Amino acid sequence: MIAVDTNVIVRLLTQDDPIQFKRAYKLFDSQELFLPDTVILETEWVLRYAYEFSPEQINKALARLFGLSNVHLNIPSVVARAIEWHKQGMDFSDAFHLASSRDCQKLTTFDRKFINKAQGLGSCAVVEP
Repeated sequence: MIAVDTNVIVRLLTQDDPIQFKRAYKLFDSQELFLPDTVILETEWVLRYAYEFSPEQINKALARLFGLSNVHLNIPSVVARAIEWHKQGMDFSDAFHLASSRDCQKLTTFDRKFINKAQGLGSCAVVEP
């Protein structure tokens, strides 16, 4: 299995560099690939800030990518839950943090918007410290 960095995924999804896109496509078409959680978070950030993808475009692109049979994630259910909460309006990183904290009683933050959006989601309460 081969791990993939953010820039390879971004080239695949944006096709902004034809030569690198072809190389990324060939890799995704021929290998068993692992996408680390950190790469997933960074990919969302790059697509949102550098390429101005909308949340809907990001969710669609990531869902298609993660649906490939040769793409493996650390804990697929965590990523799926983060995408679902992102669809509901939560910041992607916050959703990923909360989904990853599923076995914890609490996740502490000073981010009131995160606290409000997380109400009633999952078993981990999001609260101020």
